[in-house]
Amino acid sequence: MKPTRKDISPGTKVSIVQKHDQRSGQLTEGIVADILTKSPAHLHGIKVRLETGEVGRVQKIEGALS
Repeated sequence: MKPTRKDISPGTKVSIVQKHDQRSGQLTEGIVADILTKSPAHLHGIKVRLETGEVGRVQKIEGALS
């Protein structure tokens, strides 16, 4: 199950999949700077911007129990 908006806040360490990595499923780790999805949940994951400026959908929260 994908994390919901309430599980994510700025400063959270997450793994995201960027648009160009969707086919390969390659994940990028980083710290959330902004939450871009307004709805409480999204089928493909909550869209966020990392502190590095990369944008993608959260696949998992690092350090959280799966």
